[in-house]
Amino acid sequence: MSVRTVLAAVLAVGALSACGADEDRLQYATDYSHHEPLGVVGFPTSDSLQVTQKLVWRLAEGRAGSLESLAADPDDKGAKEEIEKTAQKWIQAYRKGAGGKVTAEFYDEGSVRQLVVVYFHDTAQIKAFLVHLTGPTGEGGWRVHMREPDAQEAPAPDWVPRTPGGLGSKTPL
Repeated sequence: MSVRTVLAAVLAVGALSACGADEDRLQYATDYSHHEPLGVVGFPTSDSLQVTQKLVWRLAEGRAGSLESLAADPDDKGAKEEIEKTAQKWIQAYRKGAGGKVTAEFYDEGSVRQLVVVYFHDTAQIKAFLVHLTGPTGEGGWRVHMREPDAQEAPAPDWVPRTPGGLGSKTPL
């Protein structure tokens, strides 16, 4: 084996190991270009915004497996079935609305978790959910709390305004 062959192999392995982050960025850019822009109200972090945007995209596409991957604790065997049911129910309930104009309102500050209220304008539906850091020190990244198999059992809280921005993105105390 020549030095050039060995060097080429080492460079190829190094390039492939760096591809994970590049693939994520490319997938996000591709998704972004194929969907209606998400309206934003409030003060999301870049990560809480990204997980919310992905959630809306996966709802619109009807991709249950991809939606489940955004859930907090997707590998928890006790929660797995509940998360699968939640993903299916959310897709059934919100897929049509997620394909149109959507506004996400991010409540309060988002250092560890944020309440997000999503307004599906075409269907006049409103969905509230929590996004939060997972893992003991947040190393699991931002995920969506998805443990409500019946969308009708978990309506938006009564205090949520019918239109985005009505409370200035602050939860009433």
